[in-house]
Amino acid sequence: MSEPLALSLGQKFELERMTRMIDSTGDTQSLRGLAKQLLQAWHTQKAATEWIMRQQLGTPSQFGGPTRSTAGTSRDSDSRPDVNGSMDVL
Repeated sequence: MSEPLALSLGQKFELERMTRMIDSTGDTQSLRGLAKQLLQAWHTQKAATEWIMRQQLGTPSQFGGPTRSTAGTSRDSDSRPDVNGSMDVL
């Protein structure tokens, strides 16, 4: 069985740095912009993880890839995140 997912020491420091930055920001516009950036980053990471899983497993659409109606279009459509409101853990 593989090891559980854990953050590296560098990632832990970066997480702490960003957490402190968020805590020190009182400007709601800045926080709103940061929230949108984080949402975009989360979905981009999710799409990248799903793409890697599809590549390793050799299954083109099992993990939220294109539906049959979009099959045959460009490969770029494979990297779109599945925006269904679920909170999948990477």
